Amino acid sequence: MTNKTVLITGCSSGIGFYCAKTLHQAGYQVLATVRNPNDVNKLTDLGILCHPLDLADPSSVETGFNWAVAQADNHQIDVLFNNGAYALPGALEDISRDMLQTQFQTNVFGWHQLTQLCIAHMLPFNSGRIIQNSSVLGFVAMRFRGPYNASKFAIEGLTDTLRLELADTQIQISLIEPGPILSRFRANALAQFEQNINLNNSRFKHTYQNMLSRLKKEGPGMRFTLGPEAVYDKLIHAIEAKRAKPRYYVTFPTHLMGVLKRILPTSWLDALLKRS
Repeated sequence: MTNKTVLITGCSSGIGFYCAKTLHQAGYQVLATVRNPNDVNKLTDLGILCHPLDLADPSSVETGFNWAVAQADNHQIDVLFNNGAYALPGALEDISRDMLQTQFQTNVFGWHQLTQLCIAHMLPFNSGRIIQNSSVLGFVAMRFRGPYNASKFAIEGLTDTLRLELADTQIQISLIEPGPILSRFRANALAQFEQNINLNNSRFKHTYQNMLSRLKKEGPGMRFTLGPEAVYDKLIHAIEAKRAKPRYYVTFPTHLMGVLKRILPTSWLDALLKRS
């Protein structure tokens, strides 16, 4: 039975929900957070401590963090797993400044604020793990995913910087970089598209119609899709290993793109990605 306390964001479904549930079953003290207060009972019914935390709202982030410290055994958070995020699909020419800012409020600024709070909390203990759930789209870009690409590229840059700046401490920093994982990610992306993008006024109208068909598809959206347990396996290593890895690739497409990014000229990689 472990006595480590793990704070996780984005636990309503998918990776966050699976990891919160499985860590709890493994004996960790899990402090789960969800954006929608209506999802709290879904976790508490499993015996997991849960609290609303909207990453887009700075006051909600601070309140959620203070709740976590108060609930944590010995008031010590051992691990932060930044996971809560969403995607806004669409061509960048159809993405307004406000839409891009909203994407970054949740996917980047909220993570940064919570990470700052946890670093200040962890430094006096001289221990801790901060694990960021990034994406294969944090190091290769794909069409019509610009806001999400940019947010994950930003997370990768911030995390690499943190790893260097915290090298003189016992706080370890890791990135998990999944490819396709079975979750509600596409369903949430579909809702964002329908809410924000005017399909009929875009020169990509016909491309969007094909994209919508993919987003509406039930089950795995592409080959090599894995379940959230694939991310959990990497998360456990990042939590428990004496020396956590800086990066954890998850799924075949992530491993493949990691290799191709290193060996292919940009024009060749672009040609491949345009067909994806």
